[in-house]
Amino acid sequence: MKFLVVVDMQKDFVDGSLGTKEAVAIVPNAVKKISDFEGKVICTYDTHFENYMETSEGKKLPVIHCVENTDGWQLDKAIQETVNAKNYISLHKITFGSKDLPALIKSLSGDTAESELDICLIGLCTDICVVSNALYLKANFPEAKISVDSSCCAGVTPETHEASLATMRCCQIDVL
Repeated sequence: MKFLVVVDMQKDFVDGSLGTKEAVAIVPNAVKKISDFEGKVICTYDTHFENYMETSEGKKLPVIHCVENTDGWQLDKAIQETVNAKNYISLHKITFGSKDLPALIKSLSGDTAESELDICLIGLCTDICVVSNALYLKANFPEAKISVDSSCCAGVTPETHEASLATMRCCQIDVL
């Protein structure tokens, strides 16, 4: 069973408060990947609240972003239009890696053998939420095929993007 996990392709990470030119540049690749994908699509949403600056993350990254139900929390417009055609599942997460993602995939895959799971991740940021979710999925599904499409990911910097891809390769996650 095939899954595409679209990690945090939200406005604040693309061209909003934490956006980068690299994030903007991957949107067309991500749109094509989603459009061409045959399987279940899950979109994660980095989700914060009005008290963000009081949280551990807010103290270390004092940039308000992805506050629930704000414009910056919404998916990038092109991504939203594309996933709407895919009957996608949204998953809100309050930290880098979603503790609920493995359970959701297990629930959706039913009796499918773990070795028959094919999970691909794309999105933002490679060096924070993509790597966290990829490693979490690998820990929960060690026999599944887990991959990351690097042409559909961007990191905080190009250097940390590449470092995260190297980390994932070391952990037997395929980098496409």
